[in-house]
Amino acid sequence: MPKSYNIIGSGFSGLSAAATLAFSGENVSVLEKHQVFGGRARQFKEKDFVFDMGPSWYWMADVFERFFKRFGKKTSDYYNLIELNPGFQIIFDKDHTMNISSDWNEILELFESYEKGAADSLVKFMNDAEVKYNIGMQSLVYQPGISYMELIRKDILLNIGKMSLFTSYRKHVAKYFKNPFLKQLLEFPVLFLGTAPSDTPALYSLMAYSGIKKGTFYPEGGFFKVIESMVSLCREFGVEFYNNQDVKEFNISSNKVDKVITDNSEYSSDYVICSADYNYFDQQILPKKYRNYSQQYWDKRILSPSCLIFYLGINKKLDKLEHHNLFFDRNIDDHVYDIYNNPRWPEEPLFYACCPSKTDSSVAPKGYENLFLLMPLAAGINDTNENRKKFFKKMINRLEVYCDEPICDNIVVQKSYCINDFQNDYNAFKGNAYGLANTLLQTANLKPKINNKHLSNLYFTGQLTVPGPGVPPSLISGQLVADYILKIKNKF
Repeated sequence: MPKSYNIIGSGFSGLSAAATLAFSGENVSVLEKHQVFGGRARQFKEKDFVFDMGPSWYWMADVFERFFKRFGKKTSDYYNLIELNPGFQIIFDKDHTMNISSDWNEILELFESYEKGAADSLVKFMNDAEVKYNIGMQSLVYQPGISYMELIRKDILLNIGKMSLFTSYRKHVAKYFKNPFLKQLLEFPVLFLGTAPSDTPALYSLMAYSGIKKGTFYPEGGFFKVIESMVSLCREFGVEFYNNQDVKEFNISSNKVDKVITDNSEYSSDYVICSADYNYFDQQILPKKYRNYSQQYWDKRILSPSCLIFYLGINKKLDKLEHHNLFFDRNIDDHVYDIYNNPRWPEEPLFYACCPSKTDSSVAPKGYENLFLLMPLAAGINDTNENRKKFFKKMINRLEVYCDEPICDNIVVQKSYCINDFQNDYNAFKGNAYGLANTLLQTANLKPKINNKHLSNLYFTGQLTVPGPGVPPSLISGQLVADYILKIKNKF
């Protein structure tokens, strides 16, 4: 007999869980705090500009395809995917940029131009990374992390030595390359989406393989198109959606959550899946005796960065920008130190500029640019308007120097987003943007568990549990939880 499932939050993991359960014939409701679906991948519009509020890098396209395939669908049934060329550019100074082509042979030529023998080294690096990618994305990430017995599998045990779990990513890169610019290119994925390269297991070379070898893509219309497609898929299978439902408490009976209580309604539950912030629900919504973890446990977790974001509408074109632009024109190690070792606002930050109007004319008025500036920032530090203004000036000044033209006077839309907003909008633990850092002691089964150990029908999904931060892992996370519940349910 179908059960009643309440899923809290309509981000990628929540929608993934909802689709998986509803496709299996269960009664599913999604409770969303905001008027707009999508969680961190929400969208807003202002003066004919369309801004994606969160994710902008479409990597690991095979994970998206695998998700839709389980429902007999393809991504192309819902949105048009464009491969970017160049996939992205790294800006080392005004006259030194590195464009990462979508053509593999051109990438090899680029590497060879920086360091003799680097093309052959890149082939070896990527062959090794491909092995890690296949192991990681086909075996490891699809395990729910409940029991260590999940890891006692032939495909994992036979390849455990190839995962390089006990070697740092920085040391791993240095085995192949000496040129500092090539090293920075290969290190950037873990800096912006994980943790310090020196503290990240070499397993995560799989991210460089995905972004550089497999390509960088863009869903036409913006990343929100992926959210819309998942909502459409869920509705096709009968999922009910309820907006403006801010969860305030659970009613608990016989060691189960039997009702989810929001600020304006109540929802009876056979199962509850929290895809909202794990820490918030564990520490603030649950009574102390039902919590999975102590506050001390959470305080010891190493978080991926938060960030300072500016959404900008520019009333002219910026010819020197590509779709994705990484400003590495300052010292990378100094910025990393200010995020992880001595958390503070950095003196000279690296930052990222996304200009989707280079690819998609629908996101800005004709002749204008849609611009998104993002600066990684330590989670939990003090967020003030003064600092937002100070660092906006730093970023925009460097952008003007690189573009060799004024930009400030051409801004017609400007909105900032930072730590306080992540906390207010998503109850994000310490205002984090991405989840837990990808350190060895926060990998796989060492992450917070998907199941509540006191309440038999409460589960967690999303970026603070398995498999980790990022959109593809969040898609997988929702499936993991849904499949685990269905497996348990079908035993009885």
